Amino acid sequence: MARATKAASKTKAAPSKADHAKGDSKEELLGLYREMLLIRRFEERAGQLYGMGLIGGFCHLYIGQEAIAVGMHHVKQDGDQIITGYRAHGHALACGVDAKQVMAELTGRAAGIAKGKGGSMHMFEPSSGFYGGHGIVGAQVSLGTGLGLANHYQENGKVAFVYFGDGAANQGQVYESFNMAELWGLPVVYIIENNQYAMGTSVERSSSETHLYKRGASFNIPGAEVDGMDVLAVREAGLKAAEHARSGKGPVILEMKTYRYRGHSMSDPAKYRTREEVDEVRKTRDPIEHLDAILEKKGFADEAAIKAIDAEVKRIVADAAEFARTAPEPDPSELYTDVYLEAAAQ
Repeated sequence: MARATKAASKTKAAPSKADHAKGDSKEELLGLYREMLLIRRFEERAGQLYGMGLIGGFCHLYIGQEAIAVGMHHVKQDGDQIITGYRAHGHALACGVDAKQVMAELTGRAAGIAKGKGGSMHMFEPSSGFYGGHGIVGAQVSLGTGLGLANHYQENGKVAFVYFGDGAANQGQVYESFNMAELWGLPVVYIIENNQYAMGTSVERSSSETHLYKRGASFNIPGAEVDGMDVLAVREAGLKAAEHARSGKGPVILEMKTYRYRGHSMSDPAKYRTREEVDEVRKTRDPIEHLDAILEKKGFADEAAIKAIDAEVKRIVADAAEFARTAPEPDPSELYTDVYLEAAAQ
């Protein structure tokens, strides 16, 4: 994979102009649309449940960033691993985890994917290739690099996809991980979800190098900037990066230029940016609307078909919310389980 030299805007990437959907079938594009819409509607309902007091603790919504989780999931092969930070609901859904299980985890129910003990920030479902949401900023980068080391050691041909944000990109452990990954030629794709504001400080105010895909240059790790609001551009860049890593050439960094519509968490009023800025992104760069326009242009879906998909997704989310509201809470005895890993004596 060639090293990227493309210059980038300091804030927002321009929408992709290439026809990335040229060879896609109607079914493929509608599938991508439905997956992104499921995440959007799920997160909207999660926000409502949080406001009703049914979700405790922290809750970080993925609204606006759906194209990244969905596009990269369509790069993933069986056995590959995905690991991310605490903005994890969308990644779990993209990995195919049932919406009821994800919502039940948010409300702390025993039927949640972590038995109701992880909550929003600590989801985990390795049978789906999803190795978690992790609450410590940047910690998943070291853990994900370890997954890549395991793949390398076992020579299993698998790739670890490691997600982190623009804020975590300034953590020291990230660069220790970069160094080891390139030194040992580990099969890792690092995906920086650059939503511009980290926890509330713009990239320009917190980073001396604002082109985050260049952060691996001193380690000889190739990088590329990607329009993270275009699910097809994400998938295309992901395929190239995964092939690079899978073929034994070592890690790659993909900087996904994206934008979150909500605050950092549910307690963040996001006063560090203007309402006009958010509205402009929604109007001109929304990832779901972008794919909707492609579907319409190709004659793959009319307004009625889009409304039918939306109705189906809303029904799934409504069922998940009701399940999460009424499912039993964990038995108190669960406080003593999953504390240590029980391993058989050798």
